[in-house]
Amino acid sequence: MALLSKTEVKACEYKLEIEVSAVDFDAAVAKVFAKKSKTIQVPGWRKGKAPRKIIENMYGKGVFYEDAINEIAPEAIEAAVKEAGLEQVAPGKDFDVTEIGEDGLKFSVVITTKPDVAIGEYKGLSAARPDETASADDVNKEIDTMRERNSRMVEVSRKSKKGDTATFDFEGFVDDVAFEGGKAENYELELGSNQFIPGFEEQMIGKGVGDEFDVNVKFPEEYHAENLKGKDAIFKIKLHGLKTKELPALDDEFAKDVSTFDTLEELKADTKKNIEERLKKTADNAVDKELTDKLKDILTVELPDAMIDVRVNQNMQNFAQRLQMQGMNMDDYMKHTGMTAEKMMEEFRPMAIDEVKLRLALEKIAELEKIEISADEINAEYEHLAEAYKTDVEKIKAAIDEDEVKSDMVVGKAMELVRENAKIGAVKAPAAKKPATAAKPVAAKSTAAKKPAATTAKKPAASAAKKPTAKSTAAKTKTAEKKSD
Repeated sequence: MALLSKTEVKACEYKLEIEVSAVDFDAAVAKVFAKKSKTIQVPGWRKGKAPRKIIENMYGKGVFYEDAINEIAPEAIEAAVKEAGLEQVAPGKDFDVTEIGEDGLKFSVVITTKPDVAIGEYKGLSAARPDETASADDVNKEIDTMRERNSRMVEVSRKSKKGDTATFDFEGFVDDVAFEGGKAENYELELGSNQFIPGFEEQMIGKGVGDEFDVNVKFPEEYHAENLKGKDAIFKIKLHGLKTKELPALDDEFAKDVSTFDTLEELKADTKKNIEERLKKTADNAVDKELTDKLKDILTVELPDAMIDVRVNQNMQNFAQRLQMQGMNMDDYMKHTGMTAEKMMEEFRPMAIDEVKLRLALEKIAELEKIEISADEINAEYEHLAEAYKTDVEKIKAAIDEDEVKSDMVVGKAMELVRENAKIGAVKAPAAKKPATAAKPVAAKSTAAKKPAATTAKKPAASAAKKPTAKSTAAKTKTAEKKSD
């Protein structure tokens, strides 16, 4: 295999003319024959036993050529790119066979290469670090959440209040005629949860168990049932019972019940520590976000469309993997949300551009700073990945090329350098907030007399070159997991 010529087509695109020798091409044909011959039936021969020449005489000399090209072209292109001293960042295009036969194979292909990059001053970038101190209100709010989780419902005989859970029968009428879906028995509703149409729950407050009364409401103009939109309605109500939420006392016994601690003070201290650990991670992410945004701003580069397309496809693949982990597939997701592959790719594009720019910026910094990764560091990273994904190191090594691991580690070190040389200022802590009210539990659902749940298409949360410029080792490791199963 040899590179015959290299011609620059335009910025970041080169046309390569490549030759595959007769010996190498014949070996590729033989390899294809060995795979395909088992399924070929030739008169006078048992299935899969006909010699290659017999098959070629029957179907033509080039019967295996197309498959042989697919077999050998990727390797030939990779070798030619290396010989040309280029760095390919997207799949080849405009593939054209110019000669093929017993003398070998000649073809041309256009490849996209890594663009030229310039970067401004990356040392001394400024960023604001959010406050990491957990306030007393933060701790109390989390403790209140624990109390909510450990609360119990108790029956009460007083008049109903907002927040009570009422058990009642109801039947709705429009123009004195009962309508479909407007009747239920022993329905449970948290008053004030706004599950029913406006005005309904407010009129149930101040009632006692055993009371029978009417609720007068007007269905919203945007109500989901066409026959009820904008209509006045009367609901006949019979209240059977009232329950209220009883929170556990805030004392040492509570701490013992919900944790391994013996006192409430110990529980609060641990809660404060856990909150501050989360706040630290949030602050770290905020600083990195501000620094990476500034890195992209000081980067000068003209991104090839093909390079962005590669990253968009990677993000699509990563999103599909996340869906599979949730028991869904891409087809189901698109049906549910009304999205299309084209729309999703369009939405992924801005994120892909940012990711590619950031990767290029960090790679440029690594180049300027002459950052290197030792063999010991690479082995340690493989060990770390194997431990994280609970698989064998050798399987990780087989799945993820060492150059790719090294590339990601270089980029990681470049980001560390930026971080270490940044000017980080603290953000002033916000004024203390009033304690948040406890979250209300979700009441039992009903199809009757409820506000319809709005169905909206969600945006995808936000992955084919041999070495994509913006792909992370963590993402590749997911593939390793599959291969190690």
